[in-house]
Amino acid sequence: MRPLYLLMTVLFLATPVLSQENASTQKLKQQSKQFDEQVIKVAENVYTAVGYSVANVSMIVGDDGVVIVDTGLTLDDARRILTEFRKISDKPIKAIIFTHSHGDHTGGAAAFIGNERPEIWAHENFGSEAGPLQAAGLTVQTVRGARQAGFKLPPEQRINNGVAPVRYPKRIDRAFVTDNATRPTHFLEGERQKINVAGVDLELVSSPGETNDQLFVWDPTGKVLFAGDNFYRSFPNLYAIRGTPNRSVRLWAESLGKLANNDADALVGGHTNPILGANEVKQVLNDYHEAVQFIHNKTVEGMNKGLTPDELVDYVQLPEDLANKDYLQPFYGHPQWGVRSVFNGYLGWFDGNPSNLFRLSPKTEAERISKLAGGTDKLLAAAHAALDADDDQWAVQLADHLLAIDKDNAEAKQIKADALTKLASNMVNATARNYYLTVARELRETPESE
Repeated sequence: MRPLYLLMTVLFLATPVLSQENASTQKLKQQSKQFDEQVIKVAENVYTAVGYSVANVSMIVGDDGVVIVDTGLTLDDARRILTEFRKISDKPIKAIIFTHSHGDHTGGAAAFIGNERPEIWAHENFGSEAGPLQAAGLTVQTVRGARQAGFKLPPEQRINNGVAPVRYPKRIDRAFVTDNATRPTHFLEGERQKINVAGVDLELVSSPGETNDQLFVWDPTGKVLFAGDNFYRSFPNLYAIRGTPNRSVRLWAESLGKLANNDADALVGGHTNPILGANEVKQVLNDYHEAVQFIHNKTVEGMNKGLTPDELVDYVQLPEDLANKDYLQPFYGHPQWGVRSVFNGYLGWFDGNPSNLFRLSPKTEAERISKLAGGTDKLLAAAHAALDADDDQWAVQLADHLLAIDKDNAEAKQIKADALTKLASNMVNATARNYYLTVARELRETPESE
């Protein structure tokens, strides 16, 4: 069997080296400053650890204990964070609050559980996103999630994940908590609930958005909002390309409105650096709310005109004053994906065009496209020409036709891989970039010879 190191050498040499950095690459690299490891004092007795894990972890110091908001991805991450927090306070941990059930916010929980088990608070719908997927036995999300996150890419091809630093978890698993020892013991039931832990008055508020089990935490004493993943310094991920149950864009906008209604001096997102200063917080939340509301309303307007999803992504353009905001750049989510998600959430897969009720299979359509082109050789030549002309999206689509006819067409695989690599180099969205590069590597992989 061919030695693994030889195979990896062949794959590396077959991968085009991206030339000088373009603006998109530079912009994405600049975003990495959001993940410099630091513990930030966001208010008196309130601290947030940024960059130690892929998600932010916060500590509120009370009279006789501390409250932890979210716990990071892994035990190793959480232990490092706890070490830093213990330099600030050695009071016992009285409560953990999960803003939602995704594993990057819950995976490190065990590190914060000592001899005296703390209260663990979460939304009453905690974990509801995972239930239908698990019941269906759906596993493809793991594959797509690894592509989105870039787990299969070498370090030199990963910049960041848009709102999180690069990590290579020891285990690629579903994004949800399953450990019984760290499951919630107390639940937010209804719209909002006031609690007092360790002498700290807090308010938990239901805020569906990225997940239906999302809540935000309002600390009225420190005037701090802990927004979970309904806010971070990027255009929000209204749809995750790993595949996810529908995220209601309308409800996400409403939740942002509820966040903005608080008189906050600090805003801690689920990822990236906190926003500090009352005026800055108000501006950011108003802009974020306006952007999400615009995507929803403008898409609905276009739907009522009979536009299809492919037409809507041209019709719905974020206003320039919002699109230029540094915290609304598409590092993680993308406006186009939000538009498509709104359409699908309301009307499902059918775009309204009767031609699409019973489409030809991809192979049948590709064979007919090939015939129009004058045969597969001319279709292949057209794909090469598109690649050479840097018409990379067209090259990808032509390669897809060729692969639909013959999935083992090595030349078409190479064209598609090269075009995806070039598309990635111009992509500021980290998840799309990772997905492009991962699929390109998969296309170039050659089975080991016996």
